[in-house]
Amino acid sequence: MHTLCTVQSEEHIEAIRESVSFCATVFRFCVHGVRVFSRKLKSLTVESFTMAPKNPVMNVVASPEDAGTLDTDLENTPYPAGYQQEQKRPPPQIVWRNVMLMCLLHLVSVYALLFTVWKCKMYTLVWTVFLYFLTGLGITAGAHRLWAHRSYKAKLPLRTFLGMCQTMAFQNDIYDWARDHRVHHKFSETDADPHNALRGFFFAHVGWLLVKKHPDVCESGKKLDFSDLMEDPIVRIQRKFYLPFVLLFCFIIPSYVPTYWGESAMNAYLVCGLLRYCLNLNATWLVNSAAHMWGQHPYDYTIQPAENPFVTTLALGEGWHNYHHVFPNDYRTGEFGWRINPTSIFIDVMAWFGQVTDRKLIAPNVILARKQRTGENNHCD
Repeated sequence: MHTLCTVQSEEHIEAIRESVSFCATVFRFCVHGVRVFSRKLKSLTVESFTMAPKNPVMNVVASPEDAGTLDTDLENTPYPAGYQQEQKRPPPQIVWRNVMLMCLLHLVSVYALLFTVWKCKMYTLVWTVFLYFLTGLGITAGAHRLWAHRSYKAKLPLRTFLGMCQTMAFQNDIYDWARDHRVHHKFSETDADPHNALRGFFFAHVGWLLVKKHPDVCESGKKLDFSDLMEDPIVRIQRKFYLPFVLLFCFIIPSYVPTYWGESAMNAYLVCGLLRYCLNLNATWLVNSAAHMWGQHPYDYTIQPAENPFVTTLALGEGWHNYHHVFPNDYRTGEFGWRINPTSIFIDVMAWFGQVTDRKLIAPNVILARKQRTGENNHCD
């Protein structure tokens, strides 16, 4: 009995040592990460946050044949020519709380990816992938295509499901997400764009969340009508109880379920909770950054958004971005339907079950006419 107690005590002591060592390692990583982020943000303050665009965005007026097919409330409407050059941006105000949280999240996620994933049971990894898709659908099929663009209609059961998945994504509530996205489309690649890609990859990807919004974003947002969002009870309820819902759907449930098949709570929290959350965040951010910088422009060569298959794969179909910014009210967000587009597949399956109606589509002849008029293949210099 004495030997057994001694062994158990030694095991407890060893577990405590490992926990303390882990916390100390994370703390050191956080301190180093904050220093790196600080240097990056300071360099952006001097350069990227104040640079004028090299190629000012052009606004192409739609021709009569596709008039009425574009969502005019969300169409690109840049400021007058020369605005970006004449208007000097105020220095960005860093939100250090967000910097610390983002550093901590990514450092712990890297730790989980390198040292925890291989310890997890196979069921836990399958559960994590499943959660990644659920979380992604909450953003792509829910916050983006349903609530931000109204590209289709969904019945209450599906809206409830998508609301829970969007809460699991922890990317602000539906109202805030859809509001910022509509402002992004209305004032794309200007200072009124929350994640203006002309301010550099880092800013468009995550930097915009680490500083206070540009005054133009706030002022321009006041000019748009978002009353339709609050007419949905799902949006109202989620907004009212957002924080407890986030704790439940984003962290508690994903971390608790794996314990049923013998997974440790810590492994489940690190992999199914934090790592999965971090991966979903970066997949969404790539649409704002990479898909606005690299890729082809078959529909409109005068705008930044591009067709990016890599982003499309990670973001469940959201990377066909040149098409999406030309035809923002098409529920597919791409010309070719199910091609690398799991979100479109999901919406079509839900329509088959009677949960989706009024899917908006752009006529093929309208797409062809636009490609011939403004596509980069027809405007080679």
